[in-house]
Amino acid sequence: MKVLLLALLILPSFAWSKTPIDTSKLLESERNTIETFRNVGGSVVNVSSIKIARGHWLFDPEPMEVPSGAGSGFIWDNKGHIVTNFHVIADSDQFNISFRGDKKQYKARLVGAEPKKDIAVLKLEEMPKKLSPIKVGTSSNLLVGQKAMAIGNPFGLDHTITSGIISALGRKIKGIGGVKIHGMIQADTSINPGNSGGPLINSSGQLIGMNTMIFSGSGTSAGVGFAVPVDTISAIVPQLIKHGKVKRPGLGIGILDDYHKNYFGIESGIVIKYVSDESPAGKAGLRGMGKDRYGRYYVGDIITKIDGKPINNFDDIYHVLEKYKVGDKVTVTYERDGKSKTAKIKLTQL
Repeated sequence: MKVLLLALLILPSFAWSKTPIDTSKLLESERNTIETFRNVGGSVVNVSSIKIARGHWLFDPEPMEVPSGAGSGFIWDNKGHIVTNFHVIADSDQFNISFRGDKKQYKARLVGAEPKKDIAVLKLEEMPKKLSPIKVGTSSNLLVGQKAMAIGNPFGLDHTITSGIISALGRKIKGIGGVKIHGMIQADTSINPGNSGGPLINSSGQLIGMNTMIFSGSGTSAGVGFAVPVDTISAIVPQLIKHGKVKRPGLGIGILDDYHKNYFGIESGIVIKYVSDESPAGKAGLRGMGKDRYGRYYVGDIITKIDGKPINNFDDIYHVLEKYKVGDKVTVTYERDGKSKTAKIKLTQL
């Protein structure tokens, strides 16, 4: 028994001894991964979401804090702004941020979100001793085949790094906001639940995307992951910090959903459900749906193009208009009573 105990006491001393590693014997790719993790790991955080659940007013009147989600995020600036996915913090009331090597959890509040891009920004209410904002790169010059690394907290295993390559660019993937996110980066870096909101990094340690979703039949990594491109993040995050939302241009109309559009037998274009007389579209003379003398609905105007670009659903009009600014003028082509018409409309803020 004494011998066994001695062995148990001695073995860990060998297992835990820190022998200096000769990095010159490592491959260049290995040294790059190690250096990237050392430089970027401190910029990655764990994001925990909490929902305030309220019981029955008579039997359980006290509110309870219930964990509602967990994911990753990264430090955007020295002011304590944290960027993550919208779906990580959706429908939650409180947020806790954990940093590498720091056991304390720091409370944060929601600054703003853009669900259609699956982007959210949190703000720390209490600052740690040190913040290490991530180095922001660009996604416009990425190449298929180049190295990509993901850092996050898969299955709650904090600060895990995985390495792979960019498998494809320019993917259009439907996100949580109901429209497709354009320009998505496809990578084969292992991404699992908990990685959402974490950074996708290039070999220079720069942010090139935010890991958002995977294609998998089992719910675990299958080597097909998608990240929101950093150029989209760089365009959205400053607006969320400044305004709490994205100022998007629009026509000032309501659109009939696809189910009811098909009910009326309309295959192309988008049906204007309603339009205010004071909106740009209303002032341009466009009409929405109406009722006849018997109370039956009839279709008004159907928009088919904007500046010559075909429009067939909400996804189309969203991505066409996001390329414009509030105040820009566009030419809208629409059908009324089987005849094609055009109108010049000044875009308003939504």
